Amino acid sequence: MTMSRRFAWLLAAAALLLAGCAGGPRLTIDGSHRAVSQGPRVDLLVLHYTVLDQPTSLRVLTQQEVSSHYLVGDDDPPTIYRLVDEDQRANHAGVSNWARRVLVNMSSIGIEIVNPGYVDTPEGRRYAPYPAKQIDAVVALVRDIVKRWGIPPERVVGHADVAPGRKQDPGPLFPWKRLAQEGLAQWFDESRAAALQPRYAASLPDTLWFQQRLARVGYGVPQDGVLDTATLDVLTSFQMRFRPARYDGVPDAETAAILAVLTTP
Repeated sequence: MTMSRRFAWLLAAAALLLAGCAGGPRLTIDGSHRAVSQGPRVDLLVLHYTVLDQPTSLRVLTQQEVSSHYLVGDDDPPTIYRLVDEDQRANHAGVSNWARRVLVNMSSIGIEIVNPGYVDTPEGRRYAPYPAKQIDAVVALVRDIVKRWGIPPERVVGHADVAPGRKQDPGPLFPWKRLAQEGLAQWFDESRAAALQPRYAASLPDTLWFQQRLARVGYGVPQDGVLDTATLDVLTSFQMRFRPARYDGVPDAETAAILAVLTTP
């Protein structure tokens, strides 16, 4: 073999060796078998308020550790900002629990709504209302998200639902009933609840009954029959959402009736 042919052969061998090192063995994946137990990674939508004005909300949600997929402004008309792509995780829920699922950030989309939240006054806590146009924008956004991801109404929740006691947003003035009328959130048959209320007024269920029913709705609540702080916090969040006229955490007949309707087919 001449020197030129030997050199060419060595170059070809080196090229093949490098190609093998770079690519490695060919990866073959068989996708012909599909598991029955599967679903979309996103199956929960969590609504928040910011307690900040719009410019500050934008700055905090884009430049600090907290984030959300969307921010709905209070300008006119409201601007809807996409801050995190839906297939990425946003840090909006923190320590959270819903329907026995913890780490809600990993499986949810978060919507922050520009709203100052509440102020404590000598007359009590006062929450800020939501402008009608802002709610219209929230409804349109929620409708778009749940349609694309197949999120059912019972999995459209508030921050207070997944973090009772620690969070109060979106607060008692958020119109959950309006979302329910649009088919986007859970609500209850008010006539059935009113009919049941006298029964529970005559004989109020024990604490364990309330805990069990709250868990069926989705709340993370102890199941020990003790009316402790954690249970009171969950009751407050539940009432704030479904009975916003009074959310004192007291397990009363009206709360029992609403829970019974929500958890009985």
